[in-house]
Amino acid sequence: MFTGLVEAVGRIARAVSTEGGRRFAIEAPFADALDVGESVAIDGCCLTVVATSGGAFEAEAIAETLRKTTLGALAEGDAVNLERALLPTTRLGGHIVLGHVDATGEIVSVVADGGGSHLVTVAYPAAFAAYLIPVGSIAVGGVSLTLARLDDPAPGTFTVAIIPHTWAATTLGRSAPGQRVNLEFDIVGKYALRQRAVSERG
Repeated sequence: MFTGLVEAVGRIARAVSTEGGRRFAIEAPFADALDVGESVAIDGCCLTVVATSGGAFEAEAIAETLRKTTLGALAEGDAVNLERALLPTTRLGGHIVLGHVDATGEIVSVVADGGGSHLVTVAYPAAFAAYLIPVGSIAVGGVSLTLARLDDPAPGTFTVAIIPHTWAATTLGRSAPGQRVNLEFDIVGKYALRQRAVSERG
């Protein structure tokens, strides 16, 4: 479990195709403190640490993960948002994020909004429309954000307002139109809708 508050921006040191997946070596400031078997969110996707050495850790993404996320497009030198798993004593400063990516979206526009803040509009798959509410929570690339606008300026999009700190401290500061991003919708909303659907079936 994660909070969506990015701990560090890491760098892909190596990306190797394996049978049905990819194995990544990722440079991170906390790599040497990790143990094999720990979970780390990489651009919002929860992966398991399989090795550590020399300021980097390794993790594997299987075919199912590559189909549902942007990890298949990562290459050597790419920057990624990183967050270690939540501790029981940690303040939940963002929202509950599982690191289980639901879908990918596409950045439609990036607009400076004064004082170093930015408005980023993202197109999302129509099948997930029910999981979004105005000023609700969403994880974009593993970053906990609040929906500032929904279906505005166009249906099938949401807009998030990004403060200067988040812009500078995460990969969102590299956002550009056409870029794919991992999306995880609010777990509370997903459970509520599932419960209602089951109840309606009787």
